Amino acid sequence: MAKNQESTSVEGAKIDAKIPAGPLAEKWSNYKAHQKLVNPANKRRLDIIVVGTGLAGASAAASLAELGFNVLNFCIQDSPRRAHSIAAQGGINAAKNYQNDGDSVYRLFYDTIKGGDYRAREANVYRLAEVSNGIIDQCVAQGVPFAREYGGLLDNRSFGGAQVSRTFYAKGQTGQQLLLGAYSALSRQIGKGSVKLYSRYEMLDVVVIDGRARGIIARNLVSGKIERFFAHAVVVGTGGYGNTFFLSTNAMASNGSAAIQMYKKGAYFSNPAYAQIHPTCIPVHGEFQSKLTLMSESLRNDGRIWVPKKKEDAEAIRAGKKKATDLKEDERDYYLERRYPAFGNLVPRDVASRAAKERCDAGFGVGNTGLAVYLDFSAAIERLGENVVRARYGNLFQMYEKIVDENPYKTPMMIYPAIHYTMGGIWVDYELQTSVKGLFCIGEANFSDHGANRLGASALMQGLADGYFVLPYTIQNYLADQIQVPRMSTDLPEFTEAEKAVEEKIKKLMSIQGKKSVDSIHRELGLIMWDFVGMGRNKAGLETALEKIKEVRKEFWTNVFIPGKDSDLNNELEKALRLADFIEIGELMARDALMREESCGGHFREEYQTPEGEALRNDEEFSFASCWKFTGEGNEPELLKEALDYEFIHRQQRNYKA
Repeated sequence: MAKNQESTSVEGAKIDAKIPAGPLAEKWSNYKAHQKLVNPANKRRLDIIVVGTGLAGASAAASLAELGFNVLNFCIQDSPRRAHSIAAQGGINAAKNYQNDGDSVYRLFYDTIKGGDYRAREANVYRLAEVSNGIIDQCVAQGVPFAREYGGLLDNRSFGGAQVSRTFYAKGQTGQQLLLGAYSALSRQIGKGSVKLYSRYEMLDVVVIDGRARGIIARNLVSGKIERFFAHAVVVGTGGYGNTFFLSTNAMASNGSAAIQMYKKGAYFSNPAYAQIHPTCIPVHGEFQSKLTLMSESLRNDGRIWVPKKKEDAEAIRAGKKKATDLKEDERDYYLERRYPAFGNLVPRDVASRAAKERCDAGFGVGNTGLAVYLDFSAAIERLGENVVRARYGNLFQMYEKIVDENPYKTPMMIYPAIHYTMGGIWVDYELQTSVKGLFCIGEANFSDHGANRLGASALMQGLADGYFVLPYTIQNYLADQIQVPRMSTDLPEFTEAEKAVEEKIKKLMSIQGKKSVDSIHRELGLIMWDFVGMGRNKAGLETALEKIKEVRKEFWTNVFIPGKDSDLNNELEKALRLADFIEIGELMARDALMREESCGGHFREEYQTPEGEALRNDEEFSFASCWKFTGEGNEPELLKEALDYEFIHRQQRNYKA
């Protein structure tokens, strides 16, 4: 294999990202040309566990099985079709340049690097852009019903952070359609016997033998039985940890437990502070709300975001004395168009979210709480006609009307930022392998290719890129040396010890029998996270968060109440196990945000901003991926740093104004 460029820790310890040498555009080709392979006969002798059945997990399981490996696929839901990938609405990016508007692989790479505020690896991001076109071809071949133009060609629309139209979509249900494509590929392999699917199973630990991942401990969520599973390699694609905040756009079952389990077995947790706030979410409407609903970023193509120019108008609207439609055009402040004329309403998510918060904090917010801004389609309806708008966004408008009981064709939508995607996650090298040999992490669960902020329509791209086009190559480089390793008995001491630790944790939780429900404690954690580790962070607030999280941890482990039995179906026990891990993640997020004395992307430290209120990076001291290493229960984690050396592009202050 070509000589790798080694990423070195700022503190001296070496962290090898295994980035291939050579020109940026040739790195992936060079890697594939020199990697080790496993021949077809030997593939049948190797077992791979894939945890998760979202876009990353389903595509990886299907692809690895198609290659000839034996795959065990674990699904927390009752069907892979219920994975949270189904909720993605707006689209998937690819550099096809069908519009002939100047797009290219390099421009997609550059937009992603810039959108991530120069906190992502060059080589990974270029590879992501490079394989993006193949994803579209793959999905079209599977029958994914992408929107098409009148002549039959695939249609594209714009998304935040780009000045070209490169987002492929299927109305407002792109994630659902892509997941059905991956599910069809997975179902074919299940039918052939190449994949064994375990529905309603949750991974509770990784089994490491002689420094290599060799299996997992999983709980049958229906029977409560804890079971052991061996594999030559383990792949985890279980999504992000946004539900640490309790209120988020994630499905209720989305969790960060697999990440914490990997972390505690030696995998680094990288950039936990990088959580994305999505600007177009239906505002919170009640104290006992359990989740938030996202309105697709694609709406910003034709919708215009505004607040009243005068505070008295905003106050009248909040008091119910005026309606949005009462305000004339010259009484409206289209603040994104005013502040960012080049990109307007299509600035990246972190920029749009902070701008909305600034207007609401200044007293110009609308809605009952004042924590909302308008997303208005009146100009688009007048220009294009209601039928065109209905064809593009009809199902999204219908969803909004069902939730809010207002007709968005007649009155502007109300939106406000909310926790959505997490750019941090388990650290992986160029091969998607963690710091534990044989343990791979894909999709949103890893620290990904997005840097400090994800551009819209890139999550689906990364999940499918990892599963269809990257992991099937890189995992062979590892497995080529494992052909002679026989299948191991799950009676080995390492399996026994891992299962025992899981059982003891469950018994400890069940024995507390306190007075507080899991949800009530989770809500406490979420309020702390939103207030002190949310859109605006500062040193004093983050220190307060760390102290308050300690109190939540103590409250949880001494006063939580879990009804029922551990040897049966028990949703409250499931939630409690995940909350224990959310508390760990919340502390890591606050610690990481406190350490990073700069603002970049979704991480906004109020002490570090430009005179115009934009994020102010510190490239001299913080151009690295933070890698937190577990050092034992009750101990502070150790910080390692993977330096982000930029060879091919020049870092600069992000500018969406010109």
